[in-house]
Amino acid sequence: MTQAKEGMEYLIKQVQTDDEELDAFLFSLGCYAGAPITVVSHLKGGCVVSIKDGRYNMDTQLASAIEI
Repeated sequence: MTQAKEGMEYLIKQVQTDDEELDAFLFSLGCYAGAPITVVSHLKGGCVVSIKDGRYNMDTQLASAIEI
């Protein structure tokens, strides 16, 4: 996810975290396998992504858990 190009839409292959609460939170945002995700911009220490109708700021650790 951290290497994704800005403005391109990708499909999420999988989300890998070791935290069930984090998995549930990401799922509630619409971040799950098969869902589209777009990197809006890269920031120092993370990125801004668009999932469904929302924009979210993710740190590098969280963004790296999302495989596209």
